[in-house]
Amino acid sequence: MRMFTTLITIILVPFFCEAQNNNALIQAHINKFINSEKYTLEVASEMPDSLYNFRPVSTEMSFKQQLIHLGKNIIWLCIKYLNEQPNLPSFSNNLVAEEMNKDQTINFVKKAYEYGITSFKHLDTASLMKKFDWSGTQLNKIQFLNLIEDHQTHHRAELLVYLRLNNIKPPEYIGW
Repeated sequence: MRMFTTLITIILVPFFCEAQNNNALIQAHINKFINSEKYTLEVASEMPDSLYNFRPVSTEMSFKQQLIHLGKNIIWLCIKYLNEQPNLPSFSNNLVAEEMNKDQTINFVKKAYEYGITSFKHLDTASLMKKFDWSGTQLNKIQFLNLIEDHQTHHRAELLVYLRLNNIKPPEYIGW
């Protein structure tokens, strides 16, 4: 009996450790994303409403379009790859950047981050290694968590440049 108990313990302990590691991984992404939301909203608040249509060159998205793209991408990646749902939430449908003011844009971005955070919180740790086709390769849900963070960081960095091009000092960085 003692040998059986030892054997079961040896077999089961790694599974419990993996679950704890996965929970810690998801919690780290949640914490980082909460801080990313705060920082992005501060960046969005710094640009005056009168400059929300600013674009450095005609081939680039405007400040407002960058924010809306950032938000839509968070929602789309969460819906399709983390939540595995077919439909976008109603608050993200039929957005027209040209018709949105600063407050509406910031409100949308806030909802997008909240949606992302909720999606992260509801992730089933058992599904983290599930793979999906992506640009000629396959990515698992952990990689999509990283992609979501990387993509919004990329577009927020563009927003920081837009602020500087208008002689506006960006807010202090909020990291981990």
